[in-house]
Amino acid sequence: MAGKGLMPIAPGLKIAAQMSPEPSEADLQFVRQMGVEYVVLWTHGEKANYDYFTSRRELFEKAGIKIYGFGNGSVHNQDAIVLNLPNRNEKVEEYKRYIRALGKAGIPYTTYAHMANSVWSTPPEQTRGEARARAFDLNRVHEGSGGGHYKGDLTHGRKYSEEEIWDNFASFIKEVAPVAEEAGVRIGMHPDDPPGLELGGVPRCIFSSFEGYKRALEIADSPNVGLCLCVGCWLEGGETMGVDVLESIRYFGERGKIFKVHFRNIDRPLPHFVETFIDDGYMDMYKVMKAL
Repeated sequence: MAGKGLMPIAPGLKIAAQMSPEPSEADLQFVRQMGVEYVVLWTHGEKANYDYFTSRRELFEKAGIKIYGFGNGSVHNQDAIVLNLPNRNEKVEEYKRYIRALGKAGIPYTTYAHMANSVWSTPPEQTRGEARARAFDLNRVHEGSGGGHYKGDLTHGRKYSEEEIWDNFASFIKEVAPVAEEAGVRIGMHPDDPPGLELGGVPRCIFSSFEGYKRALEIADSPNVGLCLCVGCWLEGGETMGVDVLESIRYFGERGKIFKVHFRNIDRPLPHFVETFIDDGYMDMYKVMKAL
């Protein structure tokens, strides 16, 4: 088991494929053919344990591939934690067990998102070559949903205040950061998607701006809490993020706080965007990579 602090990883940028934790031999061969040496995997609560993580690590390493991160959908975008629902304590304890299992299995990273009603999308739209792509249009918000199942004016029965969301985050991160330090695991905070809106009665107010991220990291006060910098989400927010994505990369990167990057592009900022191919959005992704 890793000691206190950060589990050692090789320096420098790394490209990872997101794969099934139970890949076919063809899946593994495809990743090897691309020259990708790292993967990010996801599972759910019943399999988020040391034995399963270890079995996956052995399987992928036998194929010459390292697991960088292993997510757990049971404690990701968890409304009980974000909104302090009756099963909040149970979910926080589940999260702690999960982090300890990652550390014991030698897996250095996980992503966490703090959205009570998950990623919110409206019906897919077309992008280049008539490809169907994820979209969000504020004028069609009632045609969409969060996480595929949250809909309506109030997804959780009432409106929540920004103060509540901040208080609930603070209590959560102060409990789990020491566990992450003991386990050696990095927790990367994913931006709100889409950022800066109130959706279903729940404001997206923390991971929706540069200042929100700074305040959240100050509250966490831990070397093990940083960013999963989704470039696409930052571009969704546009000027409302306060600082553009290139300056944000420089600021958080200089402080060693960028743990993972989602290298996405979109056609324009809110209130209406469509996800694009990397070379076809409004951001020059070459500049993003140079900043990284």
